[in-house]
Amino acid sequence: MEIVIISLVIASYLFGSISAAIITCKLMGLPDPRTTGSNNPGATNVLRIGGKKAAFITLLGDMLKGTIPVLITQFIIYSELVNFDNPFLVLALTGLAAFIGHLFPLFFKFKGGKGVATALGVLLGWNYILFIVTGATWLIVSIITRYSSLSALVAFLLAPLYVYMITGDRIITAICAVMTILLYWRHSSNILKLIAGEEKKIGQNNKYEEEN
Repeated sequence: MEIVIISLVIASYLFGSISAAIITCKLMGLPDPRTTGSNNPGATNVLRIGGKKAAFITLLGDMLKGTIPVLITQFIIYSELVNFDNPFLVLALTGLAAFIGHLFPLFFKFKGGKGVATALGVLLGWNYILFIVTGATWLIVSIITRYSSLSALVAFLLAPLYVYMITGDRIITAICAVMTILLYWRHSSNILKLIAGEEKKIGQNNKYEEEN
């Protein structure tokens, strides 16, 4: 059983290490998102340098990195292929591994994105209602403020509360809290820019414009 859990965690991390932003930009003939705009391989930066189509593909790819490993684990659990002592722990660890894979991708020198889309994908895999309420929170804040980073910070500040209210499971709630802490750490530069009033709003940059 331990071997199965370790295998699932490693596979989830490797799957999460696939960078949708870098692959999308390369296939569409766009600049490397690690060297353009905010230098972040994520959907928001791809939107700035490549437009809505490239950003949507990146967003979808990053979300699926979080969803697919969790759904595979769900299938193994509910089909009773393996009887885990604590299936919620396995689901939590699988989601966390995919998220960490996005932040620190093995295939791209451990320099990944900030994890918002992948974290949303993990929530979708855990429970689709979690995805809806967290995504709705992001959307509402983004409409009001036009700040993508602030929207993510507010949404994932509330995400552990949503997880506990909807699932009632402390393990998954704790893992969600860990993802929130890591997400805040990855957004530290954005937080400083928000405080200083220097953070760029959604759609503020033109294509290929470098952020100052």
